[in-house]
Amino acid sequence: MKYQRSSALFKEAQQYIPGGVNSPVRAFKAVGGTPVFVKEAKGAYLYDEDGNTLIDYISSWGPLILGHAYEPVIEAVIDKAKKGTSFGMPTEIETELAKLAISMVPNVDKIRFVNSGTEACMSAIRLARGFTGKDKIIKFAGCYHGHADAFLIQAGSGAVTFGSPNSPGVTEGTARDTLLATYNDLDSVDALLKANKGDIAAVIIEPVAGNMGCIIPSETFIHGLRERCTRENILLIFDEVMTGFRLAAGGAQEVLGVNADLVTFGKVIGGGLPVGAFAARKEIMDHLAPEGPVYQAGTLSGNPLAMSAGLAMLSSLNQQPAIFQSLDKKTKYLHEGIEKVLTDHGIPHQINRFGSMISVHFTEDPVTDFESAAKGNNETFKKYFHGMLRQGIYLPPSAFESYFLNDALSYEDIESTIAALQTIAPDLK
Repeated sequence: MKYQRSSALFKEAQQYIPGGVNSPVRAFKAVGGTPVFVKEAKGAYLYDEDGNTLIDYISSWGPLILGHAYEPVIEAVIDKAKKGTSFGMPTEIETELAKLAISMVPNVDKIRFVNSGTEACMSAIRLARGFTGKDKIIKFAGCYHGHADAFLIQAGSGAVTFGSPNSPGVTEGTARDTLLATYNDLDSVDALLKANKGDIAAVIIEPVAGNMGCIIPSETFIHGLRERCTRENILLIFDEVMTGFRLAAGGAQEVLGVNADLVTFGKVIGGGLPVGAFAARKEIMDHLAPEGPVYQAGTLSGNPLAMSAGLAMLSSLNQQPAIFQSLDKKTKYLHEGIEKVLTDHGIPHQINRFGSMISVHFTEDPVTDFESAAKGNNETFKKYFHGMLRQGIYLPPSAFESYFLNDALSYEDIESTIAALQTIAPDLK
């Protein structure tokens, strides 16, 4: 495949946009080479500016669970756009989407819409602090909750050490209120609880992680986290920006059998348009302005285009529950195909899969947290990514990102993907 036009477009973009992209992973820094510029997409396929057709395994990082340009969503957005794009005033469709989302999600009474997953997580943390009257939060290494200051923290010298900012612009004061634990490790959580008794407002976690590859929580870990939060009067926040309405109608809460106190959403709930949301029980949500003292606002929050897309998407999922089983089966089929090819060629690997999320790690050891994910052979991953791209398969351009399948993918597409891997496998040794 040739990418002359993408290369030219990237060079031009770099003159006007930092790094030539508006989100860093798009720049291909982790894998090298030139980013692919997309012209349009339909169903399971991307059509780039050079005329190439690619089978898509990122689905815009999750929201396009029914495929690109899904007709009910497109029709809803077009119809709504003809009546105005934004009013900064209440609309009926906001309540319609709120009622539907609440009916699908366990353990929530009210929801507030925002414009991104970052905004949802940032607002959830502020609400948790306002509700509990405490300042500190626990997050887990490798879990990404957006680019708000409180979340851009890396580990210090030990599990009990205060985090230090790993992005310039994040103050030490902010970092001191963010405590870092290890995913799937309750001992690291216990150490932080002991060292910060009575000071922790919330624990925030991706219940199934998607930002260090797909990492699955052990049953002991996720239930133990719920028990500790209940015992210590700490709010448990599930960041379901990726998993919400993707793993099941009720998201990870439903699948894992664990109720969170606050839940954040994005991706699927907007049907591909910019949107986020956070939800909780009434007594927590009533602390938000204008009912309560915790302030949060946004001119474009609940804008009619995003709400119409979200309503069409969630209505489709609510009316077709078999979609989740269909996606699970397709993802399992892909898993088994990749497993066979890599095993037959003697290539060390681990494959993590949960529902329609999956990731391939080039390592011999199980991948259960950020540290073990980081042990993967990145040089092999680069060869894998570019080899698959040459075969017309678009995968996440980072070893630390989950694949997100969409239901427009056919078994023929998956067979083509497995065949592509078979072709390039000798080059991965």
